[in-house]
Amino acid sequence: MNVQNPLPAFRPFVAAGAAAQKPLDLVEVRYRPLPNAGGDVLLTNPFGDWVFVTQGEMSALVRGQLDDGTPLHQKLAAKNFIRSKISVETEAKRLARKKRFLAYGPNLHICVVTLRCNETCVYCHASRADMDQVQTDMSPEIGEKVVDFMLQSTSPGVTLEFQGGEPLANFPVMKHIIEYAVQKNRAYGKQLDFTLVSNLGLMTEDKLSYLVDHKVQICTSIDGPEALHTKQRVLVGGNSHREAARWIERINKKYIELGLDPTLYHVEALLTTTREALKYPREIVDTYRNLGCRAIFLRPVDPFGFAKKTAGRIEYDRREYHDFYRTAVDHILSLNAKGEEILERYAAIFLTKILMDEDSNFLDIRSPSGSAIGALAYNYDGSIFSSDEGRMIHEMGDDFFKIGDVRTSKYRDVMKHETVRALVLASIRETQPDCNVCTYAPYCGIQPEHSYRSQGSIFGQMRQSTLCSVHKGIQDFLFEKLHTGDASTVDTLKRWTTIRERSHFIQSSAAS
Repeated sequence: MNVQNPLPAFRPFVAAGAAAQKPLDLVEVRYRPLPNAGGDVLLTNPFGDWVFVTQGEMSALVRGQLDDGTPLHQKLAAKNFIRSKISVETEAKRLARKKRFLAYGPNLHICVVTLRCNETCVYCHASRADMDQVQTDMSPEIGEKVVDFMLQSTSPGVTLEFQGGEPLANFPVMKHIIEYAVQKNRAYGKQLDFTLVSNLGLMTEDKLSYLVDHKVQICTSIDGPEALHTKQRVLVGGNSHREAARWIERINKKYIELGLDPTLYHVEALLTTTREALKYPREIVDTYRNLGCRAIFLRPVDPFGFAKKTAGRIEYDRREYHDFYRTAVDHILSLNAKGEEILERYAAIFLTKILMDEDSNFLDIRSPSGSAIGALAYNYDGSIFSSDEGRMIHEMGDDFFKIGDVRTSKYRDVMKHETVRALVLASIRETQPDCNVCTYAPYCGIQPEHSYRSQGSIFGQMRQSTLCSVHKGIQDFLFEKLHTGDASTVDTLKRWTTIRERSHFIQSSAAS
């Protein structure tokens, strides 16, 4: 491609009074000095390529000095930073491939079968109801309408995720929905799978047998060592940590009995990082190891549900989270170096974009976000929301993210809802102040519901966003690790990007 390439040019900063200079033969460049990169500067371009330059090389670029054939020019050309060396057609296809999720439609469908819950958590995002509040149970009829609506999605594959409250509190309706969905999908032939998010406190052998027989993936929550977990997640009449641990062991054993690879088939467990949890980064990782968990998701606390009311006890400065994250992941990396495979989910999401040039379609970290166009949430009463976070905000008294009802709404009308359009516009990185100049724009994403809850607008100011701070801190850490060039560490980070198919969970319900 010749120099007539229509890609935006990099214009160096020029000292006041200096003579006008010709723009450099560079694509648009964003840069970021990293705290632990020995003074080197990270450069990224809009396509997702990245490279480190020295301070001297960065100074040369700022002065407008980039001669053909120099080592700096060759280094940048090899990483797609030189405009005259770029094929617009190739890069357009590359970006289209990474954005192919935009052609799918909602693939994640969150079904809240009840708000009732047998545990009380200090950070509860779901706005739980007491166990006697049966009016918050979804009816079989509403459940069927949720399935009918879900199967209208243009996505070739759909996941129905059961949430609550505690979904097992309304197990009969959950069973009915599973069986109805399998039967109904015979006419659609979609790739269909089910997920259950449960605290496991109401699990029984009969329920487990049903879930395993019907290929339902099981996910739970573990907040760390027993003392921490039970302090934050109170189980009425029992020990929440012991119950979860007992059933994690039992479920994992069940998968092995079925002849499934335990590295692929095991209970997934999630962490919510509170102020108290920040004290125990290594202990939390070790708790997951001892439970047989191969992955840990070091999620910060969110400003939804009860978490807003208890913020005085559980919130923290995100700089403290950065220290916690670095310590925990360094521990995980050291375990991998000794041959023990365990990964951190946040890192895996970002590394898939950074190292594999792929988008894993994690709905909260993509552009535009998955709000409504990638996921829908259905409340127990049939109300439809742009996301589970939007549903949580509804339970807090604000209907901004309510976009329909399974009893009355048409699929097309929900997808064309004015709120859906606004959420798409608010979550396109390249059009948002702060994001449009951020070095991590090619890999990051915006969650409008978080901005709305924490800042009062879906068009949040990212430099003031706690979620943005988390994302930047994690990516700083990952790029510093990549910058070291340590072979063992880089090899581990590359392994975390591997996409592992778990076809056992896919329902054999295609039309035949």
